[in-house]
Amino acid sequence: MADGNATHLSVKLPVFEGPLDLLLYLVEKNELNIYDIPIAAITHQYLEYLQFMEELNLEIAGEFILMAASLIRLKAQLLLPRPELEGEAVDPRSELVEALLEYQKYKRASEFLAQKEEEERKIATRQDFSFVERKDEVILEKTVNLFDLVAAFQKILGRLPAEGAAYEIDYTQVSLEERAAVIRKLLTQKTEVEFGELFVDLPVRLIMVVTFLAVLELAKRQEICILQPGPFGPLLVRAGSRFEAAPMEEGNEPADR
Repeated sequence: MADGNATHLSVKLPVFEGPLDLLLYLVEKNELNIYDIPIAAITHQYLEYLQFMEELNLEIAGEFILMAASLIRLKAQLLLPRPELEGEAVDPRSELVEALLEYQKYKRASEFLAQKEEEERKIATRQDFSFVERKDEVILEKTVNLFDLVAAFQKILGRLPAEGAAYEIDYTQVSLEERAAVIRKLLTQKTEVEFGELFVDLPVRLIMVVTFLAVLELAKRQEICILQPGPFGPLLVRAGSRFEAAPMEEGNEPADR
C-alpha cells in the first residue's frame, strides 16, 4: 500500500461473516458446482482476496488465515493418491463441501427471515407513499457484503490509468474523515449515487483507497447503506439510518432530489 495517512488505517467490520462466507461468495460468483469445487482455482481466488484486503489494511481475522491454510492443504491432498473407504476413494473436499452446504442453508434462512422482517416493517408504514411507489424495487434489492465491495473496487482500480491525472494536492494529507465528508455531501445532493461515482473526483490510487476505507467506515456506522437493485446491477449508495448530513458551505445549497 502507498505511503501516507492511509497506511495506518485499519477498519474492522464485525457485521461481515467469516471465511465460509467468502468461499460461498466465490462459488456463487463463479457459478461453480458446490459438490465439485475446483480447489486449485478457488484457493487462488481466495488468496487474492486476502492479499487485496491486506493491501487495504482491512483487519483479517485469524480464521481467514486458518481457512487459507486448509485450502492449501486440500490442494496438496488432491495431488496424492486418495485412500479408499469400502472400495470408494475418499474425496478430501467432502468436509469442506458439507460445511459450505450447512452454512448456505442457514445463511439463506437468515436472509429470508431478514427480508420478511423488512417487509413487515414497511407494511406497518404504508402511508409512506414514496415507499409504496418503489415497493417492488425494495423487495428485489440485495444488501451487498464486504466481498461484493472488494470485487467492485478492484474493477474500479483496474480501470485506473498507469499514471493518474495530476492534481495540485498533497495526497499524503488526505484523511478518511475528509473523504467521508465528500461522500456525505454527495448524499445531501442526491437520493442515491452509484458506487463508482464516489471515486471520480480524484482518480488517484491512494485517494481512492482512502475513499474505499471511508465507505467501509460509514457503512459500519450505519451512515450509509449499499444495495444492488438486481443481479449484476450497479451498486447503489444511499443514506443510512444514522446518516449525518454534511454542513452546507455558504452559498452552496443542496441540489433538488
